[in-house]
Amino acid sequence: MAQDDSKPRSARLPYFAGSIAAALLFCDAAAAQEATSVVSSLTVKAQPPEGYKADEPMLSKLTEPLIDTPQMIATTTRQVMDDRAATSLTEVFRNSSGISLGAGESSWQGTNPSIRGFNARNDMYLDGMRDFGSYTRDPFDLEEVELLQGPSSILFGRGSTGGVINQVTKAPSLQGFIRAEAVGGTDAMARGVVDLDAPLPDLGTGAAARLVAMGHTQDVTDRDQVHYSREGVAPSVAFGLGTANRLTLSYFGQWEDDLPDYGLPYLRGRPAPVAQNNFYGFDSDYLRTAANVETAKFEHDFSPDITIRDQIRYADYARHWRDTEPQVSTTGLTAATPLSAITVNRALQGGTSRETFFQNQMDLLANFHTGSVEHHLAAGWEIGPESSTPTYDNGLGLPATSLLSPTRVPFSGIDFPRVRVKTTAFTVGAYLIDTLKFGDHWEVSGGARWDSFDSHYVAQFLGNTVPTLNQPTTRQDVHELDQKPSWRGSVIFKPVSYGSIYFDYSTSFNPSAESLSQIVAVRSFNTGNIGLAPEENETFELGTKWNLLTSRLQLQAAIFREEKTNAREPDPANTAFNILAGDQRVDGGEIELVGKVTDDWQVTASYTHLHGETIKTVTGGPPLGSPLFNAPDDSVALWTTYQLPMNIQVGGGLNYLSQRYASLTTTPFTSVPGYTTLDAMAKWQVTPHIRLQVNVNNLTDKFYYDQIHGFHVIPGEGRTALFTVAYTG
Repeated sequence: MAQDDSKPRSARLPYFAGSIAAALLFCDAAAAQEATSVVSSLTVKAQPPEGYKADEPMLSKLTEPLIDTPQMIATTTRQVMDDRAATSLTEVFRNSSGISLGAGESSWQGTNPSIRGFNARNDMYLDGMRDFGSYTRDPFDLEEVELLQGPSSILFGRGSTGGVINQVTKAPSLQGFIRAEAVGGTDAMARGVVDLDAPLPDLGTGAAARLVAMGHTQDVTDRDQVHYSREGVAPSVAFGLGTANRLTLSYFGQWEDDLPDYGLPYLRGRPAPVAQNNFYGFDSDYLRTAANVETAKFEHDFSPDITIRDQIRYADYARHWRDTEPQVSTTGLTAATPLSAITVNRALQGGTSRETFFQNQMDLLANFHTGSVEHHLAAGWEIGPESSTPTYDNGLGLPATSLLSPTRVPFSGIDFPRVRVKTTAFTVGAYLIDTLKFGDHWEVSGGARWDSFDSHYVAQFLGNTVPTLNQPTTRQDVHELDQKPSWRGSVIFKPVSYGSIYFDYSTSFNPSAESLSQIVAVRSFNTGNIGLAPEENETFELGTKWNLLTSRLQLQAAIFREEKTNAREPDPANTAFNILAGDQRVDGGEIELVGKVTDDWQVTASYTHLHGETIKTVTGGPPLGSPLFNAPDDSVALWTTYQLPMNIQVGGGLNYLSQRYASLTTTPFTSVPGYTTLDAMAKWQVTPHIRLQVNVNNLTDKFYYDQIHGFHVIPGEGRTALFTVAYTG
C-alpha cells in the first residue's frame, strides 16, 4: 500500500507562505485593533448579502443583478446556513429543490449532487475555479452557495450538464469582528467555529486579515457504527480594499478522518427491508482526506467602468480509504428465499489518490456604449494543468454476513492493489459574453467560449488472483484532445424596473476524461469511453424574475428543456465499449420565493418538477422511455422563520423528494421511495453579542433513503438535536 499522505496531522497544516504570514500578522493585530477603517468611495461589486435574499451574483463573469440574469440561480446565504445549523455542503443543498444526492464509491467520495437530473460531482467550484477534490465539503468558510442551473460551459468549460455549484468563501473586510460558535448535539456531535476579522492599517490603506477555523466530530443518528471527524483552517489577507488595486492571498485547508457509511444493499429492486442501523462494513473501515487550496487574486480598476481580475490557484487533494460495499449474494437466491437465509457479501473498495489543480484565470469586465446601446462585457481566459493519480484496491477472502443481523468484526482478508492510474490534463479556455441594453425594456445577451481539453491516461493493471497479486498484466495508454465551442444567447424583456422575462439558449459538453479518468466503473474497471467524442448538451429556458414588496422578496420561475443529444450507450457489437447513440431529455419547471414577507417573517421556498426520460437508445442500453438516474419527478424545499417579541425567533421547514431510480440495467428498475422530512428551530438573542439556538432535524424521526447509488443506498439520519451558543463582537 502507498503511504497514507492524507491522514490529518499538524505537520500538514497551512504551508502557503503568504497565508501563514497573513495569519501571523492577523493574530498580532486582532488583540489591539477594534476600530474600523473608512471604506473609500469606490463601490465593490457583490458584497455578501444579509438575510436570505441575494441581489447580486458573486461570480464576476455574471455582470448583471440576479433579476436581470437570464438563468435560474438559487443562492443560499450565510444567514440561512446559520439558521439551519448546516454543518456540511450536503445539508446546505437541502435549501434548494432540484438537487438530489448520490452516494460515493471508490472513484468519488464526499459531496455528490445531481442537478436537474444530471450528475454534478465534477461541477463544484470555489470562488469561480474548479474544486475537483473528493472530500466532504464543510461550509465553515463559506459566505454563500450559488446554484446555477442549466448548462454553463460558456462560463466554466467542460461539464455543467445540469448546472454548477459555486461556493463563495469568506474574505477579509474592514469591519473588524470576532465570531465564535460552539455546537453540541445528540449522537456525540461536537463542533466549534471561530471567525476573526481585523483591519491592518499599519500595512497600508485597505489592508485586512481574516482567520476562520473549524473542528467537528459526530456520530450519525440511527447509523450506530458511522463516525465523522474533520478540521479546517482558512487564513487570508487583503491589501487595498476600497481602492483601485486589490490583492487577496488565501489558503483553505480541510482534513477528515471518518468511518464512512456505505449503507444498505438492494434486494429485488428495492432497498433491503432491514433495520435502519444495520451496518455491513468492518470496524476498521476508514476514509481520510486532505484538501489544500492556495489562491492569489489581484484586481485593478482602470476606471469605474473597466476592471481586470487575475486569479491563480494551486490545489492539492489527497485521499486514502478502505471501505465496504454490501452486496446481496445471488447464490441460490429465489423469490421465495426468506430474509433470514440471505447473506451479504462485503465488497472491498480501497486505495489512495492524489489530485492536483494549477490554473490561472483572467477576467476583463467593461461597461461602454456604442451609440445608444449600452454594453456590459465580460471576457477572459483560463489555462493550466490538472492531474489524478489513484491506486484502486480489491479484496480477497472477505467474510460474508447475515442480511438481517450483520456481525461487527475487524477487517480480515487480503487487500491488494488492482490498478495504478495516472491521468494528466491541460486546459485552455477563452470566453466573451456581452449584454446589450436597448433602452429601459430590452436586453440581449450573447456569448461564446472555446475550450481545449488535452488528456493523457495511463493505467497499469495488476493480477487479481493469489499467484499473480502485484504482478503487472494489462497496460493502457490513451491520449485524447477535445476542442469544443460553447454558446449562449438570451433575450430579456423588462416591463418594469423590478421585473424581467427572459428566454435563454445555452450549451455544454462532457469529454470522456472529464473526471480525469477513463475508468467508467471501478468494479469492472471498464474503459469503454476511450476514443469517444464529448457528449453534447443544450437547454432552452423561459423564465421570469421579480423583486416584490419594495424589493424585500424575490420571485423567480422558469420552464426548461435540457437534452443530452449523444449520450454514451453500450455498443451492440461489443458491450465492453460505448458509442454515442443515446438521447436523454429532461423537461421541467421551477419556482422559488426568497426574502422577507414582512419585517418579521423570512422565507426561502422552492419547487422543482422534472420529467426525465431516455428518448433514443440502442440494444443493451436503457429501455426507450425509461427514467433517468437520481432524477425525482418532484422536489420541495421550504424554510421559514418568524421574529417574536423578547428577541425570540422560531422557524421550521420541510424537504420532499419523490421516488428516484438508482439503476436501469435490470427489470424491475432499482428505485427508492420518496420521503418528506420536517425540521424546526428556535433561537434567543440573549444580548447583542450572544445567541442561543436549538435545531431539531427530522422532527418526526422519518426512516428515509437519502443518498443513492446503483449498488447501495444510504439512509438519512434519524431525529437529531443541535444546541448552539454563538458570540459576535
